[in-house]
Amino acid sequence: MPSELVIKDLRVKVADSDLEVLKGVNLTVRQGEIHALMGPNGSGKSTLAYAIMGHPHYEVTEGDILLDGESILELEPNERARKGLFLAFQYPVAVPGVSMSNFLRTAVSNIRGYTDKPAVGDKPGVIGSNLMPMKEFRAELLQKMDEFHVDRSFARRYLNEGFSGGEKKRVEILQMAMLQPKIAIMDETDSGLDIDALRIVADGVNKLAGPNLGILLITHYQRILNYVKPHFVHVFYNGRVVMSGGPELAATLEEKGYQWVKQQFDEPALVTA
Repeated sequence: MPSELVIKDLRVKVADSDLEVLKGVNLTVRQGEIHALMGPNGSGKSTLAYAIMGHPHYEVTEGDILLDGESILELEPNERARKGLFLAFQYPVAVPGVSMSNFLRTAVSNIRGYTDKPAVGDKPGVIGSNLMPMKEFRAELLQKMDEFHVDRSFARRYLNEGFSGGEKKRVEILQMAMLQPKIAIMDETDSGLDIDALRIVADGVNKLAGPNLGILLITHYQRILNYVKPHFVHVFYNGRVVMSGGPELAATLEEKGYQWVKQQFDEPALVTA
């Protein structure tokens, strides 16, 4: 049975404030499905992504988030990742001093359970003794770097430091390929990309898409949907899903704009995500 992420009547506010951002979100994403979530700036799309992963800046006040029937609200972000969730950021941050290779080896080792095992031999605490074996990790990493068009030299560079917008997004696709999540939330992956970078990133998403991965693709524009074909399209406005349909809904939005949505769902001013 495929894994599924179920968001039920979710209400979320900014921590230590009364500002409610999500106002009763209902959404289900299953492995093998691609869902596009579209909406204007400030409608709460990024807040939904952060709430799913457990960002401490946001507080769930009502509702639930279930992964395979189990609530994840009490889990830390790293625990949610181990359960099979992944978040690709709109603006991936640089991590000076941490090479991409070391970052990925540690993350993959944690996700795959290597770090749960005792250190090898009689030298507990030796760096790498309870990580994925370097030879095995390196072979897999280099194969995936070639497949997803990431320059091999990036493995030695500090994570995202000095990378262009397109390079950062390609590295996040590489992370998805290595971590093998059940459900991936992609927060405006197309943001800031030129057409060539967009095609490369979309190609990576399409290579990963399949029966073992469900994708929630958050975007403002239809342009990435010209390359990544969703099974479902949802319109997000004023903190909730207000319309759902097939790929034709994205084309309608492109033609009529978000003003068309606002006219149909005339509610208070948009919140800030």
